[in-house]
Amino acid sequence: MQKYTFLSRLINTGCVAVIRGENLQAAIRTCDAVIAGGITGIEFTFTIPHADKALKELTEKYDSQKSIVIGAGTVLDAVTARLAILAGAMFIVSPSFNPDVAKICNLYAIPYTPGVFTPTEIQQALEAGVDLVKIFPGSVAGLPMIQALKGPFPTLAIMPTGGVSLDNMEAWFSAGATLVGAGSNLVEAAAHGDFDQVTATALKYRKKVDQIKQSRR
Repeated sequence: MQKYTFLSRLINTGCVAVIRGENLQAAIRTCDAVIAGGITGIEFTFTIPHADKALKELTEKYDSQKSIVIGAGTVLDAVTARLAILAGAMFIVSPSFNPDVAKICNLYAIPYTPGVFTPTEIQQALEAGVDLVKIFPGSVAGLPMIQALKGPFPTLAIMPTGGVSLDNMEAWFSAGATLVGAGSNLVEAAAHGDFDQVTATALKYRKKVDQIKQSRR
């Protein structure tokens, strides 16, 4: 089933780069720079003007490379979710849980990863067919929360986002994260137009993720 094919590929990336940008071209260049560094999970946020056009361009460009999984982030409603899916998004991410977005993703067989912060929100998401939740903001939730959630939700797949860095990435995985989302700590050089540095940082993230995966085999 398409949904679980995309979900498996997303989880296998180990790390999703959260891409924002002041304009379309800068955001696309940031995506290219991150992918060049080996980070192949891309969350292209819909805070970027005309994000659907860029998403379509990127998904077509990398269509033949099955290790690359490109989705849409900051999706706040079902209309935006459908727009993103029709533009080629392989997964949808929201900062909060929206049942209407869950329904449209289920209809199109696309993984939906909503931001959650409480056990109630997690249960609502799971009941709506969500397979992977985003603990957001991770910097506020902290590592103890990830560990605690594994008690009542032992099979919960978690992607902490916000506050993930090279220095603490291993701790997030040790706490129970399935994969991680990385934003400014990964792509901050793009704000200064230094896309070569973005690639260099992505290479470090890729190396760290691979080391963590290897140590857990």
